[in-house]
Amino acid sequence: MSNPAPVAADETSTSRKNWTLGALLVLVSLALGSILLPFYAAIMWGLILSLLFTPFHRWLLLRVGHRPTVSALCTLAIVLLIVILPLTLILLLLAQEAAWLYQGLQSGDINPALYFHRAFNRLPDWVGAILDRFGLVNFATLQRRLTAAVAQGSQFAATQVFTLGQSTFEFVVSLCIALYLAFFLIRDGDTTVRAIGRMIPLAPVHRKKLWHKFATVVRATVKGNLLVALIQGALGGLAFWALGVSGALLWAVMMAACSLLPAIGAALVWLPVALYFLVTGALWQGLALTAYGVLVIGLVDNLLRPVLVGKDTRMPDYVVMITTVGGMAVFGINGFVLGPLIAAMFLSVWHIFDDTA
Repeated sequence: MSNPAPVAADETSTSRKNWTLGALLVLVSLALGSILLPFYAAIMWGLILSLLFTPFHRWLLLRVGHRPTVSALCTLAIVLLIVILPLTLILLLLAQEAAWLYQGLQSGDINPALYFHRAFNRLPDWVGAILDRFGLVNFATLQRRLTAAVAQGSQFAATQVFTLGQSTFEFVVSLCIALYLAFFLIRDGDTTVRAIGRMIPLAPVHRKKLWHKFATVVRATVKGNLLVALIQGALGGLAFWALGVSGALLWAVMMAACSLLPAIGAALVWLPVALYFLVTGALWQGLALTAYGVLVIGLVDNLLRPVLVGKDTRMPDYVVMITTVGGMAVFGINGFVLGPLIAAMFLSVWHIFDDTA
């Protein structure tokens, strides 16, 4: 009769080795994550650029004689030409607009309290009664509060400008990391995906499903949200320029940024301006901006976002909206990608779990 003791000892030894290997895997993964964490945004955008421009790389690869390095370099040149350079130009123009606004506030040429005074004097009596309940009917009190708010805002703006100057080197480094990573992912992306897929302990069909969902959601959220934001920002800036609103480019960029928030984003910029026009007696400007905002700017969001984002991600509009807002609250501007992506991966993993249960 054979002795089972050596078999049990071998099983115990194998189990200990597996636990040790698992613990080491967790430790080295956490260590690598802590090293990469400061540049998570650069890594994320490098991956996003590779996902967006890999189809172009494959198309170009057929025309350069299947030379992946040449095709990837040409693709990266296209990225610089149509993405990085226009964005840099917009940021430079925005910096000039912001500097002009800041100098105007400091010199007194731009006086927000005066604008509010004009609007305050034209308010109906019933509105004044409501403001009286909150202690705002006295303009002196209102002016003191506005002056304090503007002072705090100016101080914050100055701090941000100083911080931006300090972080220029960090921004350049992050941009270089993103472009460097995008080059290798564009050139060797298929090989990298297959190598990572073999390490994931899932069935091949499930790995393929998760990767497909990941790539689809990233492409849909980036292309859809950015396209909607650019269109709404451009339309809003054009309207502000036509109506003679100062700093139209600055307001356009702000509207594009707010447009990343579904449904109400762009209205956070154009609606207060329209209300100011109406209260100060510029009726046709206020009515025109309101109609333009609802029928043109709002229509872009209502028509394009569900088609470009919700249709490809196959998630309800309310899920996309909530996860976008929540993602931006947690991750900042990068959250408009990470929020819907996390939601989509959550739903996909639960579908896989339900299929295998």
